[in-house]
Amino acid sequence: MEDNTAVDISAVNEKIAQESAFIDLLRLEMNKAIVGQKHMVERLLIGLLGQGHILLEGVPGLAKTLAITTLSKAVKGSFSRIQFTPDLLPADVVGTMIYNIKENDFSIKKGPIFANFVLADEINRAPAKVQSALLEAMQERQVTIGDETFPLDQPFLVMATQNPVEQEGTYPLPEAQVDRFMLKTVIDYPKQNEEQLIIRQNLKGSPADIKPVITLEQIKSAQKAVREVYMDEKIEQYILDLVFATRYPEKYDLAELKPLISFGASPRGSINMANAAKCHAFIKRRGYVIPEDVRAVVHDILRHRIGITYEAEAENITSEEIINRIVNEIEVP
Repeated sequence: MEDNTAVDISAVNEKIAQESAFIDLLRLEMNKAIVGQKHMVERLLIGLLGQGHILLEGVPGLAKTLAITTLSKAVKGSFSRIQFTPDLLPADVVGTMIYNIKENDFSIKKGPIFANFVLADEINRAPAKVQSALLEAMQERQVTIGDETFPLDQPFLVMATQNPVEQEGTYPLPEAQVDRFMLKTVIDYPKQNEEQLIIRQNLKGSPADIKPVITLEQIKSAQKAVREVYMDEKIEQYILDLVFATRYPEKYDLAELKPLISFGASPRGSINMANAAKCHAFIKRRGYVIPEDVRAVVHDILRHRIGITYEAEAENITSEEIINRIVNEIEVP
């Protein structure tokens, strides 16, 4: 029996090594335009392979828009950008019915959501109705306009950005809706030597010429291959322990966290952590998941799924610190 498993794993490993060959090509192409920000690029790839969506938080000017436009060019997919503003309507995102005088009938005009890569810029600027329309499309992968339902293009990746600096005139995403995002990634300033390169590149004047290096069909095939990455039961148990420790910290010798957490991660958190760990293994060109894959994605998966109490806020304790304590406490298989 053990022999069969070993054969299976080596076969899966071989298949994943072939399927993931394009990852290096894609990275090389994206690095032509993006200096540094390796973490952000890797998270974009995890979101794309895991059929999830990403919420990016960072101050303006950190190449968030550039990252997703570069990815869409390198993958030969369609791209659209929605700049969220307080006066935006749901129809501006999903589309609407327009009266056609010549035909004396209504025709459907599709909105910018109908693209492979959608950038929802400053999502917290738009009112709840618009946010809900976008999140529904993300979840259902279809849009209803009038009495017709249209499936969205596949692959479909939404990257929403949130500006943490300004709070005035913004509508923060409710916790329950933030849960729809597979990953929440916080990005920081580049290092000094990276910023020097950024200055030089920009002063040259000519933007990098990004060529399509992979097709949408290859991405769809890779998305299927990710599902075949082997995950041992011990790894599954490790993921469950991490998630359950956010709900019942006292059962994991973390009783001091109990008054700091108002609610823990949902089952969607467990699913997404397992999925993201498989994607991480795929990116590292491995056919099986190791604990390092889980630890690499745990912050991005749980960061927006843990509610912190007023007590935690008063003590300046963030969900980030809570995750660190849980990761340090839970035994690695």
